[in-house]
Amino acid sequence: MKMKTSINIKSQEELAILREAGKILSVIVNELRSSLKIGMTTRAVDELAEKLIEGHHVKPAFKGYRGFPGCVCISLNQEVVHGIPSERFLKKGDIVSLDVGIIHRNFYADMAISAGIGEISQEARRLIEITRESLMKGIEQARENNRLSDISNAIQKFVETSNFSVVRDFVGHGIGRMLHEEPEIPNFGDPHQGPILKEGMVFAIEPMVNAGSWQIKILEDGWTVVTQDGKPSAHFEHTIAITKYGPEILTK
Repeated sequence: MKMKTSINIKSQEELAILREAGKILSVIVNELRSSLKIGMTTRAVDELAEKLIEGHHVKPAFKGYRGFPGCVCISLNQEVVHGIPSERFLKKGDIVSLDVGIIHRNFYADMAISAGIGEISQEARRLIEITRESLMKGIEQARENNRLSDISNAIQKFVETSNFSVVRDFVGHGIGRMLHEEPEIPNFGDPHQGPILKEGMVFAIEPMVNAGSWQIKILEDGWTVVTQDGKPSAHFEHTIAITKYGPEILTK
């Protein structure tokens, strides 16, 4: 775990901008989730996202980032993260993970959700629910004077006691004036390690949870991350700020 960290926001004005960014992003993501249906292509999802982003007068954070071609990372079933929009159709029973970032007044917000298409299996439903709940367990630990790894440990403990596994090769991150800032936030690790959390820190916490092994591989496209064993994965993410009153979910 990298130990360097910093205060991401230095004024109430900056926090207000991040709140605006988070609210806009949550509206966009919820509209995208509502639009998902059998027979829709992942490219159509991305095209809708671009229209929504333009309609809210913000900018896509992902499009062109290190050459990524879409506004949304759209990952299906055994794909963990960074799925590229394409002509693939959504099918009944699919798990779809949407990861979206925006830039609002030079500040970034990042959010991800997983959802089922039509009727999904009981295992898929439970995987989605456990991943969502693990995010909330991590956020609960994002409090002043806790250590960074208290977030990581809370996620890992909840996921593994639920008989799933947390991805270890990809992690959450600080966020604010850049999409990826220090520190990295693993979804695993011993508690009470790393930097002390302070008011003004802003994190993108994002557990990626697999139904089988935690091990992953990257496909030849250089982006799409999949589970090594071919079992499904789910992904949830919120941008949060640490305040003197506790963690504030900016993308809620």
